[in-house]
Amino acid sequence: MFKFLIFATLVAYVAASGSSADDVHAEVKQLKTNVNEHGFDFVLDTSNSIHEDAAGDEHGNIHGSYEYVSPEGEHIKVTYVADEGGYHPDSAVLPTSPPIPEAILKSIEYNKAHPQKEETKGH
Repeated sequence: MFKFLIFATLVAYVAASGSSADDVHAEVKQLKTNVNEHGFDFVLDTSNSIHEDAAGDEHGNIHGSYEYVSPEGEHIKVTYVADEGGYHPDSAVLPTSPPIPEAILKSIEYNKAHPQKEETKGH
């Protein structure tokens, strides 16, 4: 599982940023893993500013984060939870939905306050 998570992080970084000379010669500076009957935790740091940490429990729930510096020099950090409900990332760099227009919000509230009566057939 650890090898998969580390590999997934590195693939995500390279896919997001493209590779550079630093990536080709990157070295693992720190890799700590701990696996036991209650779950796992690990930390990965590389010489090209990739950092990942994660912890998981015996039920398969995982929470963690990964971060790197983009080719434009922007610090990218994503925190996440992966559980029975799926993968839930959170980051300032992830796209977000535009706000719901005020007229639509008012319409939704009106509809909640004035539910439509069910029609009976044949009468």
